[in-house]
Amino acid sequence: MFESVDFEEPWRKVHEWPMALTWLSASAMTLAVTATLPVPTKAGVAASLACLSLAAWRSIQAWGRSQARTRALDKTRKEFVTPQDLISKQKPGQFWLGKGFVWTDIEARKMHALIGKGVAETFGKEFIKDGAHWLHGLSREEDVYADLGLLEGHTLIVGSTGVGKTRLFDLLIAQAIVRQEPVIIIDPKGDHGLASNARKVCEALGQPERFVYFHPAHPEKSACIDPLRNWNRKTELASRIAALIPSETGADPFTAFGWKVLNDIVNGLIATGQRPNLVQLRRYIEGGPDDLLLKALRIHFKHHVQDWETRISSFVKQYKGNQLLAYISFYKQVVIHDAQSVDLDGLISTYEHNREHFQKMVASLIPILSMLTSDPLTDLLSPDFEAGHDKLVTDMARIIRADKVMYVGLDSLADATVGSAIGSILLADLTAVAGDRYNYGIDSIKPINVFVDEAAEVINNPTIQLLNKGRGAGFRMTIATQTFADFASRLGDENKARQVLANTNNKITLRVQDAETQKYIADGIPKIKARTMMIRYGHNVDSNIHDAYSASYQEQATEEEADLIPPAILSELPPLHFFARLSGGRTIKGRIPILV
Repeated sequence: MFESVDFEEPWRKVHEWPMALTWLSASAMTLAVTATLPVPTKAGVAASLACLSLAAWRSIQAWGRSQARTRALDKTRKEFVTPQDLISKQKPGQFWLGKGFVWTDIEARKMHALIGKGVAETFGKEFIKDGAHWLHGLSREEDVYADLGLLEGHTLIVGSTGVGKTRLFDLLIAQAIVRQEPVIIIDPKGDHGLASNARKVCEALGQPERFVYFHPAHPEKSACIDPLRNWNRKTELASRIAALIPSETGADPFTAFGWKVLNDIVNGLIATGQRPNLVQLRRYIEGGPDDLLLKALRIHFKHHVQDWETRISSFVKQYKGNQLLAYISFYKQVVIHDAQSVDLDGLISTYEHNREHFQKMVASLIPILSMLTSDPLTDLLSPDFEAGHDKLVTDMARIIRADKVMYVGLDSLADATVGSAIGSILLADLTAVAGDRYNYGIDSIKPINVFVDEAAEVINNPTIQLLNKGRGAGFRMTIATQTFADFASRLGDENKARQVLANTNNKITLRVQDAETQKYIADGIPKIKARTMMIRYGHNVDSNIHDAYSASYQEQATEEEADLIPPAILSELPPLHFFARLSGGRTIKGRIPILV
């Protein structure tokens, strides 16, 4: 038994054009014969119209197939959009991903068929010089929209240098601004275009005051951000800075000791009525907590010990005027029994710790504080101005409450170490704000959009927590990187790198050269069945002249498992072209317009 199977070769020559021309010629000849020979006129006209109909039918088929080939040849041009264009494209509950189409098994089969036939053989060698732009011609493109709720699952953008990650950021950031949502952009490179486009969109909406700029290389234009301003529990501040200490596990003795020292200093500052900032923490960790401890003890005695100045005089004489030792002894021998303070206990233990051992244990902490308090960061990250100053002082909570658009350039190209530290502590501050919103309620239904370019340079444990649990606080994270190996290199642990990947439900891939990254993207997408046609000819002539000649012809359609998106094809994407795998299983092939 033979089963008849329809098989269409999508990239064969357009044979329908000669067929249409043949039928058109037949129609003309029929009319000519009817006019010159004794043929019934009605029959001749009817036959001519029938031929003309077949010619039209074949022309329509030929046109459709030719257009498919033309689409594949015409996708190298760039497209541009203005902020006004972007505003007009907004739809309620949706966001715009540029021009493209849904990538299904239909387009994938066409792709596999063309690869099998040979792209250069089909279109010519000149056709392949700009990358696989023919992929975008496998279907008719249109404006591509996706459900806004998908962004709640966070988004990962992967692509090599110069292929369009920043331009895609422009597109997504601009739409978040138009939706009147708070936007925070962390950009290690300090891309001028990214900052400029965000500012332009604010101005196009008539809201230039929404844009807030921060860049260490331009302190005169930068706002001041206090990354230690937002907290509910005092321990949060120590955790925020300790997260920056280099550590393989996050729980080694140096990190633990650094956290304890930070927490003791923070408690002392709060006990004395001072607001902790990075400059003060550096001062008391590098120089010792002597002055802070003395002030904290004096305030504690004043509030909890009656007639303490008279009672302590004997201790002062005993220690020959060394006020601090006298105060500590008075606290331990007298005050601790009736008015013990855990905060003072910790600060005293830090003061009494062997100084040489202390310096060794905080050897990783002091450089971090030095980075974050060196000029011009002294004022930018630890603002403490007199009344009447004209500098804009803000923090992440204020940015979010006022629906601001904050651009944070880290200047990592000039100083990667300091830039990474700035980005990490600001992300840790954002995590604290998310925890506050999660614990005490969200005062606004508007989501918070956080965009982190070159995320591997600033990602840390608090950022992973923000990806993991930030959705409940209304955070929508969009992070960009070049390869997945960047996260493993930064975090020092492949398992933590996989945590980052697992917490992003939407993955947008531009051109990627790294084989492991290509494989990760392709492996997360279901396979398809690609059909191929095999044709076999055979004949047999025996040496005996009296034997009959035999011949055979066979067509066989086979189906083989194939990738919806082959890993290697990701290295062939032209700049600004992408594949997007969205939460819920929808796959998009698109290209990014440039915001101007």
